[in-house]
Amino acid sequence: MSDSEHVLNWLQAWYADQCNEDWEHEWGVKIETLDNPGWSVSIDLEETDLEDCEYPRHDINRSPHDWVWAWTSDKIFNARCGPANLAEALTLFRSWATANTP
Repeated sequence: MSDSEHVLNWLQAWYADQCNEDWEHEWGVKIETLDNPGWSVSIDLEETDLEDCEYPRHDINRSPHDWVWAWTSDKIFNARCGPANLAEALTLFRSWATANTP
């Protein structure tokens, strides 16, 4: 199994763990495309173990198509990244989330 599959399986499990017949009606995970091109990831942290944790802005700029930006604000983990960096952005979330949950 590739690292991309591992991080996707982890994200699916994290999402399922948050679902309590209430959380999933208000909050969730959003992955969308950007027009520059790239990806936008927004992961709601409200009512999760991570809601009070901060991820200071982290910018990696390698080239116009190879970049990742990540940060938290208003109880949301945000990531924006280049077209081939989605797995890297999700891995940043996984690393931060696992370091900050009991």
